[in-house]
Amino acid sequence: MASPLDCKNLYGLVGYPLSHSWSRDFFNRKFEAEDIDAQYLNLEITSIDQLMETIALYPNLRGLNVTSPYKEQVMPMLDWIDSEAAAIGAVNVICLDRDAETGELKQLRGYNSDVIGFGRTIEPLLTPARTQAMVLGTGGAAKAVTAALTKLGVGVQLVSRRKREQTVVYEEITRAMVATHKIIVNATPLGKYPEDDLCPDFPYRFLGKEHLCYDLIYNPEETLFMRKSAQQGAETKNGLEMLLLQAFVSYEIWTKGLDT
Repeated sequence: MASPLDCKNLYGLVGYPLSHSWSRDFFNRKFEAEDIDAQYLNLEITSIDQLMETIALYPNLRGLNVTSPYKEQVMPMLDWIDSEAAAIGAVNVICLDRDAETGELKQLRGYNSDVIGFGRTIEPLLTPARTQAMVLGTGGAAKAVTAALTKLGVGVQLVSRRKREQTVVYEEITRAMVATHKIIVNATPLGKYPEDDLCPDFPYRFLGKEHLCYDLIYNPEETLFMRKSAQQGAETKNGLEMLLLQAFVSYEIWTKGLDT
């Protein structure tokens, strides 16, 4: 593969850590299969303060995906934010607007493709019993999930390790609450490769066959959260389909200026 600086268009993923991510392989296979003069890099940074310095290294960089823990931290650094991403409070796609002749960076625009990706994958799994959800986590991914579920008419209860406004902590979850909330979404990084022996401290014993337990993690393909849920008879799903759908939306934004 040629040097990243030699290709016409460069894209990348910003986050830390990135060893779990399949985005680079997905995009580079797409570019090769479709004979697109582009590359996709993992741009691992240990602080969001390193973002502009990293961008400056690649004058052919056209777009970025943003993952944990920077989906919220990146927002003050952007020149323009899509209204939906602003309302959610999280950005996972950045479009680098450059001068067509000089390549000079003019503007950083932020979007959120997680809402579309999650919404499209969970909608076919909704049933008359699945009208209420518990979303585990309160970060950028949880905000996108909450927005998607709300659009679909599903009520949301946020769950966190720390007591916050409009959230419950894991210790407060009762059998009755789990019985009411037939959708459980893990929007935390717990269980992500390589720490795949971890999972949220959820009372899995209260789950049943009517529950859908959706883990946004896709590596490993079956997380400990999913295994524990399946043992109680719950339907499970990982985040691979969501990854693919949001990747398609990301590329549309980068190349066509799609208004999400």
